[in-house]
Amino acid sequence: MFDTVRDDLRATLDEIRAAGLHKPERVIGTPQSATVNVTAGGRPGEVLNFCANNYLGLADHPEVIAAAHEALDRWGYGMASVRFICGTQEVHKELEARLSAFLGQEDTILYSSCFDANGGVFETVLGPEDAVISDALNHASIIDGIRLSKARRFRYANRDMADLERQLKEANEGGARRKLIVTDGVFSMDGYVAPLREICDLADRYDAMVMVDDSHAVGFVGPGGRGTPELHGVRDRVDIITGTLGKALGGASGGYVAARAEIVALLRQRSRPYLFSNTLAPVIAAASLKVLDLLESADDLRVRLAENTALFRSRMTEAGFDILPGDHAIAPVMIGDAAKAGRMAELLLERGVYVIGFSYPVVPQGQARIRVQLSAAHSTADVERAVDAFVAARAELEG
Repeated sequence: MFDTVRDDLRATLDEIRAAGLHKPERVIGTPQSATVNVTAGGRPGEVLNFCANNYLGLADHPEVIAAAHEALDRWGYGMASVRFICGTQEVHKELEARLSAFLGQEDTILYSSCFDANGGVFETVLGPEDAVISDALNHASIIDGIRLSKARRFRYANRDMADLERQLKEANEGGARRKLIVTDGVFSMDGYVAPLREICDLADRYDAMVMVDDSHAVGFVGPGGRGTPELHGVRDRVDIITGTLGKALGGASGGYVAARAEIVALLRQRSRPYLFSNTLAPVIAAASLKVLDLLESADDLRVRLAENTALFRSRMTEAGFDILPGDHAIAPVMIGDAAKAGRMAELLLERGVYVIGFSYPVVPQGQARIRVQLSAAHSTADVERAVDAFVAARAELEG
């Protein structure tokens, strides 16, 4: 049987390559940092890393690494269990309490990833008599989580408040018992920030709850790095926050839902990814606690990240590149053609700058781009070198 399937799969893979949509995996032989050593899948040697989610440069921070070593000795390597059986340690409860306090929520529940966190919310909180109203550009994990629920589904155009209100009215007219508006805090492919104050205003008007996936914001967006609810002054008006420990908060893995106490309590009883997945490794929980300690005095890192972002965006704009507007550390360089974006990424790697071309189905057809991600670990010289490499790669590509 598989011989027939194999031929079909190979044909599909050939089509992906022919369309310039193949996504090779480069192999690095060093810790995640501002510079990495590529050992396979590209130009060998040390290159500048401008495509990681390591926004604050904490992935290889010595204090985080030391906390992880200590945790291995104290708590062991893994739990070999789920939370409600024998998979809950003191370190997990401590991290949940710290995240709740940091985010200004009543309680927090840990997951093995934010993908699982988003996958576990909707079917637990919403039933067939309810409605979920989702931004059109929400992360794939939100889309998949919504599919698992029996709630009625409404979608509004990205950050379009008039369309959101239309969808809320339709949900009301359909007799929805509960309504949940869900949005990314920062849209990962564009770097755009959701208008949370306006969303909360509409939620108040139409008696809806608000959920925010703040994976690309917590740690560095907002005055204290508490994410987009803090940035917009609506921390007390957001009912559910999901996020990851795998980006600015150390870059390992793990996710969470920080929410109203009753929501978290119900998730502990009925959320399938929580009930049927192994507990977050204690070493990650302990290292994440150290990250939260560091965030309390991370203003210098947040300032440096903002400066690096502003420098890159301004220099690239001066050089004539099309960068989506904004001030987030995600700085998409728009290319358009998928094959051209992939080739430009290859040329940049040859010049010592590691970036990735994004194309369909990750982004819409005809909107291929190179998503540059700045880090506090980058120096001014690193940023200038990256811009120079973009200019040189463009010249070769168009020459």
